[in-house]
Amino acid sequence: MTEARGSAGPNGATPARHAPGTPCWVSLMVHGLAATQEFYGALFGWEFQPGPQQLGPYVRALLNGEEVAGIGQLPPDRHLPIAWTPYLASHDADQTAHTVRLCGGTVGVGPLDAAEAGRLAICSDPSGAVFGIWQTAAHRGTAVTGVPGTPAWNELLTFESVNVAKFYETVFGYEEDAEVSADPDCVTLCVDGRPVAGIRGVGTALPRDRGPHWMTYFEVADTDETLARVVELGGHALGPAQDGAHGRVATVSDPEGARFALIRTRS
Repeated sequence: MTEARGSAGPNGATPARHAPGTPCWVSLMVHGLAATQEFYGALFGWEFQPGPQQLGPYVRALLNGEEVAGIGQLPPDRHLPIAWTPYLASHDADQTAHTVRLCGGTVGVGPLDAAEAGRLAICSDPSGAVFGIWQTAAHRGTAVTGVPGTPAWNELLTFESVNVAKFYETVFGYEEDAEVSADPDCVTLCVDGRPVAGIRGVGTALPRDRGPHWMTYFEVADTDETLARVVELGGHALGPAQDGAHGRVATVSDPEGARFALIRTRS
């Protein structure tokens, strides 16, 4: 993890309108929607309400009544990797998708309207990592951060960071953090001088069945207790909890194999 400073404002409230490039939402597409809701509801205390159905059955996860994430159902004939996908804010999804193509990325879905919520596209960078573009309308994105059960950080795990970082910087206008990281191959992406996401090159350490992919970190009250809870609920621990520069972290997967990280951020 390159950094863990989120975009929260006072009391965990997020800005009303996200600056372009800011991760503003995370979404998961699965085969078993009901079972996945049960897993994350028990793990994070989420409740659910229906969301836009343009891509099939879809629900929004709520924490204390505030929207924090989305979960959708894949068609039965689609056997895609099950993964959490960050959506990056854009003021013009069509223009951003066009720039993705010009810079060597791929637009797999959209741009299309998600009812009155906004406009989206699902893309992949030149290394194959999938991310979303979100243009806000009625749906502003994640409504609260900085408390257990909310997204804390998004990090791209890829072969090497330098060339991939150039892609994201060109598409979204990111700056790079001037601080030198302890990791030799990592880049922290900034918007208006504020760290918003990371890119870490891990070379051959990438899982062969996964390839380059984005990893979402979720804030928890106790990393070790939540790690044990993941296993109790049918998920998997992908390694022991470890202390890092920004908190105690553990990498896990849910019962369908979606990988994510737990972090108890240092105050």
